[in-house]
Amino acid sequence: MTEAEMVVAALTAGASAGLSDTARGAVHDLYAGLREAVRSRLARSGGEDIRVLDAPGPDPEAWRSRLIEALTGSGVEDDERILAAARALLGGQSRTGGITVDARGAKGVQIGGTQHNTFN
Repeated sequence: MTEAEMVVAALTAGASAGLSDTARGAVHDLYAGLREAVRSRLARSGGEDIRVLDAPGPDPEAWRSRLIEALTGSGVEDDERILAAARALLGGQSRTGGITVDARGAKGVQIGGTQHNTFN
């Protein structure tokens, strides 16, 4: 997968994950940040390609192909901010609805909202 394909995959995942109530918070924030960074990158490379980002149209595959083409010539492959945001979104999207906690060595820890502890 090229960097441009990864960014488009992250945008697609963020847009679709944002449709569920569980994902709205964290994924929406990651998606909004990535989308704004991509918008800025496309604006620097001429601005015409922003219309591709904003107009997915009725055929998602055609939109995906057009956006990959636009990003490939934009320098996205060297933009660490965009690449990091895409990686975070793809990683965060798969963990939506839960968190990982390392509580090794902890005492008296409550994780979640339904646990009840009795301490003696």
